[in-house]
Amino acid sequence: MKPLKLVASLSISFSAAALGSIATVHNIPIWYAALDKPFFNPPNWVFGPVWTVLYALVGVSLYLVWTGKTDGNARLAYTVYGTQLALNALWSIVFFGLHQPEFALIIIISLIVATTYTMKLFRPYSKLAGNLLIPYLAWISFAMCLNLAIAILN
Repeated sequence: MKPLKLVASLSISFSAAALGSIATVHNIPIWYAALDKPFFNPPNWVFGPVWTVLYALVGVSLYLVWTGKTDGNARLAYTVYGTQLALNALWSIVFFGLHQPEFALIIIISLIVATTYTMKLFRPYSKLAGNLLIPYLAWISFAMCLNLAIAILN
């Protein structure tokens, strides 16, 4: 049963990646390439490996809560977790798909808040689950800085 829960947890996490990539992949070489970007913008090849590791951590975090000792009252934690994944996918759709960096900035700030809240809600069930979201929170905070700079420069 636990291996199936791990596969399901990773699948849930990577489904957000798949949804976001639909809007992202085709817009990187055309729209995104034409944007003015800040000096601290990493090269494009960095994003794929970083996001792969982060989505894996996000999935394992869910797995640890799901298989940990809960009081049966983890519904809010799961709901906020799902919300942050939905915001993650929505950010890609709005930023890359709709070419709206200003509106995407509002979404990514909401994503940071939802992720922080997810960490808080996960920690009572599994301290490690909450801590595994720290690199994700750091990266989306960096992405928010990039988003803001791109909105300003363009």
